Amino acid sequence: MEFDLYPAIDVREGHMVRLHQGDYDRETRYEERPLGMAMRHARQGARWLHLVDLDAARHGGYTLLPLLRVLARTTWLRVQTGGGVRGEDDVARILEAGADRVVIGSLAVREPERVLGWVARFGAERITVALDARQDGNGEWQLPVSGWTETSSASLPALVRRFADGGVRHLLCTDISRDGTLGGPNLDLYRLIARLAPGLYVQASGGIRDIADILAARAAGCSGAVLGKALIEGRFALDEALERVRRC
Repeated sequence: MEFDLYPAIDVREGHMVRLHQGDYDRETRYEERPLGMAMRHARQGARWLHLVDLDAARHGGYTLLPLLRVLARTTWLRVQTGGGVRGEDDVARILEAGADRVVIGSLAVREPERVLGWVARFGAERITVALDARQDGNGEWQLPVSGWTETSSASLPALVRRFADGGVRHLLCTDISRDGTLGGPNLDLYRLIARLAPGLYVQASGGIRDIADILAARAAGCSGAVLGKALIEGRFALDEALERVRRC
């Protein structure tokens, strides 16, 4: 299985930011602009970019179409993007603006059958389902929505199986407790998903701090890894990580 790296750019109020464990009140804001960072990733050999509209994730209404069009016009990056996608028209507009895949998060948890309809219409290669998970005191995986500000009653294992059976190909799963912490990815979570649905292409997200973590996610059954804080802060070089992945 091919393994891809997805440098992440999270945008809030036009700025590139990172949240700590999904908390909008614990934000790190970076000076470099989103377009500049995307161009840097492209120069270092990235094939993919993971672009998130944090304002839209919380309030709805995807706002990054202008940036998406510039990226499509000026780089060879394939863009996976989402935040605030609420309807089929949103998916169509984002794809028309140049995205390769649209990420569906909260709505995939709330209305999975509706999202499966979009997979049927647009194709399994054009949709990434994002399940952001937080383990409760009993060890059960809860699935917060609306920018991680509300908790749903959906079951992670049941949703994973339903999406796999319904034709979803790409699943991004974030352990919220690891997001932005540089604490390492939750490999047990990815091994669980691999057992539940071995045919899914799973992207690891949350906690990755170095190249060893990337390779560990691959060994746990993932087909890709989303790279956030560690990459932005220069804890490893993207071109080196890409080379290490290619050699494995």
